[in-house]
Amino acid sequence: MALLLQFGKKLLRVKVVNCNTEDSRLSRCLNTFDLVALGVGSTLGAGVYVLAGAVARENSGPAIVLSFLIAALASVLAGLCYAEFGARVPKTGSAYLYSYVTVGELWAFITGWNLILSYIIGTSSVARAWSATFDELVGKHIEQFCREHMSMNAPGILAEYPDMFAVVIIITLTGLLAFGVKESAMVNKVFTCINVLVLLFMVVSGLVKGTLKNWQLDPEEILHANKTSNSSLNLTDILPPREDLGKGGFMPFGFSGVLSGAATCFYAFVGFDCIATTGEEVKNPQRAIPIGIVSSLLICFVAYFGVSAALTLMMPYYLLDSNSPLPVAFKYVGWGGAKYAVAVGSLCALSTSLLGAMFPLPRVIWAMVDEGLLFKFMAEISPRTKTPLTATLTSGAGAAIMAFLFDLKDLVDLMSIGTLLAYTLVAACVLVLRYQPEQPSLEYNMANTQEEVEMSDGISVPSMGILPGVEERFSFNTLLFPDNPEPSTLSGFTVNICASIMGLLILAFSVLAVHGGFNMWNIVALSVIFMACLLLVFIIWRQPESKTKLSFKVPLLPFIPVISMFVNVYLMMQLDRGTWIRFSIWMVIGLVIYFGYGIHHSAEAALTRSSPDTEMNSFKRNHDSEAMSLEKEAFLHNDIEAREEDDRDL
Repeated sequence: MALLLQFGKKLLRVKVVNCNTEDSRLSRCLNTFDLVALGVGSTLGAGVYVLAGAVARENSGPAIVLSFLIAALASVLAGLCYAEFGARVPKTGSAYLYSYVTVGELWAFITGWNLILSYIIGTSSVARAWSATFDELVGKHIEQFCREHMSMNAPGILAEYPDMFAVVIIITLTGLLAFGVKESAMVNKVFTCINVLVLLFMVVSGLVKGTLKNWQLDPEEILHANKTSNSSLNLTDILPPREDLGKGGFMPFGFSGVLSGAATCFYAFVGFDCIATTGEEVKNPQRAIPIGIVSSLLICFVAYFGVSAALTLMMPYYLLDSNSPLPVAFKYVGWGGAKYAVAVGSLCALSTSLLGAMFPLPRVIWAMVDEGLLFKFMAEISPRTKTPLTATLTSGAGAAIMAFLFDLKDLVDLMSIGTLLAYTLVAACVLVLRYQPEQPSLEYNMANTQEEVEMSDGISVPSMGILPGVEERFSFNTLLFPDNPEPSTLSGFTVNICASIMGLLILAFSVLAVHGGFNMWNIVALSVIFMACLLLVFIIWRQPESKTKLSFKVPLLPFIPVISMFVNVYLMMQLDRGTWIRFSIWMVIGLVIYFGYGIHHSAEAALTRSSPDTEMNSFKRNHDSEAMSLEKEAFLHNDIEAREEDDRDL
């Protein structure tokens, strides 16, 4: 039993973090604008040129603007949680580090391992998309050459042909990242500004050439006008069936269609978390990271909202092209030449999205290697550029191999699991940490402001619950009406238990909501789980919050983290069985590495092992010094007495 308890403590040991922002082995050269550009470039990728058309035609119609609004609100919930942690723990590692300082080593490894997979697949798939977009502009000569001379006959496993151009793109980007973070940020800012200008042109053009009539369409009039029209433009071949047109108007597929579109649009806002990996490369991380995350999400929402509104005003939703909606829409209104602006913008968007996927990958790997959870040979930092050199080259090689061999269409959903799992854990960590007592023996040092440091000369005991001789006792009265105005050991433990139970209930609720259907037993079970979650949220809300001063805090606790957890888990449960099987295989590989290597080489394990030895050595040194002092004092005393006797004899 003792061995099992010791093993459990190993899995849940938390990281000790020194939040001194001056202490960094990487180059602190990024400012707030660099972070905003990085977040916008990573999030506002090629999806804005494709996603709006597909969702408007199949799910939402003109109400796609509401889908993007709901998706943006759901993403902001996760963004606020990341922003608070960026202010609290301004170090490299993103969700991996945030999990490590809160819920322990095993969850941190799982988070980091899945982030690595997400970023590798993201980098490879975007590189292939960049290659395909460029190839289409030049007449598909690259694809024809590769199909003729380098065809691979392994359907279902490998791609039809190796994408050499995608490999060249990744190698070039790897060299840029290895050259220096400041140079990478400059390139990213240039491409992001071009992308935003192109999108601005499209929004203004769409609003000029568009008409509100396309938001007030009647399917019966459309079908009747097409049948009786003598025009040479016959739309029968491209019109969907009557039932696929919906009921027309602004919301042709109802509010359920808006929600379905919002679930798809949510992934358009994924990417801002790359900002959180720059904690040791920003000049003022506690201020810059929260501003960068919130600002980039706001800019991306305005861009998505504007493009989708312009698109549906220019062209009826049922005529939108699912693959390239903007060029088709401009051709529809007589501006066919705008397709070149779309091509330039999409290539810039793909470039920034590629940089946004590749930039955080070596930093997460380096953070895990630095803690001993992955192999130490990747820990090297370039003395000249102050970048994680070996981790950058290793991640570039992995992404290049993936892009070279695999089609990645079946693997893209794996990105979603890794990202949503990270979002869920960060929200849970914010929920737990805000209710923990500030004890002198905290496992990590909070990022306190300078005023707090100056004020706290001695040891502060913020809660009566940790005063010696005063013991808190659990009761229903203290559960709902705590005596202490600040967090105590008991209130912190209460929040931990409630958050853990609520996580399980949210998982059960999401599984039943997605797969249970409308059976009576399922509705009753969902109602019971929902009421239990409300009770747990109420109990957490009644506990005293930490008064620690941070440059940014999540408002409306505990509601925002809980809603964020629910949205993320619900979206994870909507992924298909094949994705979960592939996720399980990846997790098995990761756990073999962790239990075979990471758990034994963890820096926290070495620190734990050295602590008792250090204390014992310190005790021995103190004991020996005391003994030596006594011996020295006795020797001096005897020596003085001997001299006095000699003087008397003389």
